[in-house]
Amino acid sequence: MKMESLTRLGAAGLLCLGLALGAGCSSDGQASKEGGTAAARPPVAVETMKMVPADLVEGIEVVGSLAPKYEASVKSEYAGIVAEVLVDQWVRVTKGQPLARLDTREADALVRKAQAAVDAAKAGLLQAEVGQRRAVREHQRLLKLKEVGLVTQRDLDDVATDEEANQARVEAAKAQLKVAMDDLSFVRTRYSKAHILAPLDGVIAYRGVNVGDMVGEAGNNRIMFKVVNTRLLEITVNVPSREMAAIKLGQPLEFTTDAYPGRGFSGVVMFINPTVNEADRSVKVVMEVPNQDEILKGGLFVKGRIVTGVRQGVLQLPRAALTTWDVVQGRAELLVHKDQAAQRRSVRTGVVKGDLVEISEGLAPGEEVITRGGFNVKDGDRVKVVTGNGA
Repeated sequence: MKMESLTRLGAAGLLCLGLALGAGCSSDGQASKEGGTAAARPPVAVETMKMVPADLVEGIEVVGSLAPKYEASVKSEYAGIVAEVLVDQWVRVTKGQPLARLDTREADALVRKAQAAVDAAKAGLLQAEVGQRRAVREHQRLLKLKEVGLVTQRDLDDVATDEEANQARVEAAKAQLKVAMDDLSFVRTRYSKAHILAPLDGVIAYRGVNVGDMVGEAGNNRIMFKVVNTRLLEITVNVPSREMAAIKLGQPLEFTTDAYPGRGFSGVVMFINPTVNEADRSVKVVMEVPNQDEILKGGLFVKGRIVTGVRQGVLQLPRAALTTWDVVQGRAELLVHKDQAAQRRSVRTGVVKGDLVEISEGLAPGEEVITRGGFNVKDGDRVKVVTGNGA
């Protein structure tokens, strides 16, 4: 009985040992299978970019609207009826060119009257000068007669007095002539204001009068014409005060507008406001844009950049190549292609220009960075470059 119990115990022990050995073999086989699967994993297809140093143009991003530097709203200083309109909208004009003429019949009469007064004053002056010359000759004659005792001192004094009186008449006539000429000049100036002239070279952007309209009366600020010169435009922008130190007169402006996709334009910084706006702590900057071909128009919205400097030997790559990016701290991570494998790298970032990010630390020229396909790759994974400038 006792021997039978020992036999059963030994059989149970052998069964347990067999199961344990079987389980161990099964586990080793599964591990070998998984290891073989990992070893047989194909390389991940990626695209790369070789880091090549290039020049980095630094600048301040700005937005604004184009506006003509020179424009004028033409009004009449002379109150009257429009007798003739000489130009229409969209017509090019030159400085001093007649635009319209007002009814000048009353002004013509005033000019003739003032001219007649001038002529009368000239005649009066001529008459006074004749009398003055006569008095001078008479005085000289009596002086000679006085030497031989033919005239008395009283006669000589009377002649001297007449000479002085005639001289006073000449001065009075000259003063009257000056007054008359000033009146004539005033009337002619008023008359000239009845002829509306272009104040500058440009294009008639607006015409606001027709024949028969009353203009120039007191309290009437009616605009007759708007003349715009679009050959020189301006862009006024507000730049944050923290970037004010980088702005200098004469710096170039590069900008684009949706009106001409893919085409770039340029300007130059011409004025920097010496004071900062207290409301938003910004400084106003005015830039001029040459526009001789008049392609650009006033009112167009533009996006551009004031170029503040150029740095050489800068490494840049697309922001999509960064796997992580702390914009505030200027730190990022990316994957470098090395020895047919992906290597995670921490880098420091700098200036962002469009879709390109400056890599200031962590990469060297010539290294290849994975730009596409990296989302399927972990540090140390095998990769295969299928395209890219570093392939």
